[in-house]
Amino acid sequence: MSAEPPMIPVRPIASEPTGLHLRDGENGASVTVSFYDQVGGREFFQKLITEFYRGVADDPVLKPMYPEDDLGPATERFTMFLEQYWGGPGTYSEQRGHPRLRMRHQPFKVNPDARDRWLGHMKNALDSMELPPLHYETLWSYLERAAHAMVNTFDE
Repeated sequence: MSAEPPMIPVRPIASEPTGLHLRDGENGASVTVSFYDQVGGREFFQKLITEFYRGVADDPVLKPMYPEDDLGPATERFTMFLEQYWGGPGTYSEQRGHPRLRMRHQPFKVNPDARDRWLGHMKNALDSMELPPLHYETLWSYLERAAHAMVNTFDE
């Protein structure tokens, strides 16, 4: 009589981000409990990004990087991107294709000052969200890495 192998849970514990985003199709929704679901889904990301752009709207370095007078389209694009990245709907890729973040930021002078301003506004927005520490650090760590990766010049 052979012993049965131990069962491995299929769903992660809801309080632990896994980084694993199994999707229902190429751009489908997550089929596991995603970070997106853990933090509150679209409502969370809309609130975060709306708060972020409140700061950007008055920033003399960052605001000129947004071609539209109204930051609404940028808010929607960034919300869709973060939703998809963290396991929500794949709407960003459906509408805009592959994110290609560095390529999309290339036309703009993203120097350390712009990066630090971006991070400052994002930190203020994230601080307003009252996330549990693990979720806060997971998201902040990603945002910091992404901001550093967007720097494309050291010119003033």
